[in-house]
Amino acid sequence: MSGQQRRPRSAVEHGPTAQTVAAGVQRMRKRRGLSTYQLSAALEKAGRPIAASAIAKVERGERQVGVDELMALAFVLDTPPSALLLPLEDSPDATIEITGAGTVSAEVAWDWLDGRRPLLASENFGRPGSHDRLAHVLYSRPPIRGDREA
Repeated sequence: MSGQQRRPRSAVEHGPTAQTVAAGVQRMRKRRGLSTYQLSAALEKAGRPIAASAIAKVERGERQVGVDELMALAFVLDTPPSALLLPLEDSPDATIEITGAGTVSAEVAWDWLDGRRPLLASENFGRPGSHDRLAHVLYSRPPIRGDREA
């Protein structure tokens, strides 16, 4: 590696979403009354094994969760992926930090994650129509889903 130093894997900084996922996995695992070993066994059965020690590292923020792992964790924990990606804030004044977008109100963050509205960033980042609600509705969800409630 000519002149470049590789950072050790443990030195990778985790953003706010990784931290939220770590807390969400721990919260949902405990709500389900599962040990890390039981969760590991359930993930193995679901075809996406994660060692109990790796689950503990996830919960401590020492290991990030990949997208396939996120989906498997949500399935095994019987919760939607959104419950792992965002904190369960219920205060009307609550804010959530979103990786890449900064701090937004919890209501806006949940509406965005649920596909109900765009996440209005403070900058357009040069994307034409990035704040267009109609474009968001037309291109962000399958037409059959529409704007229906759960």
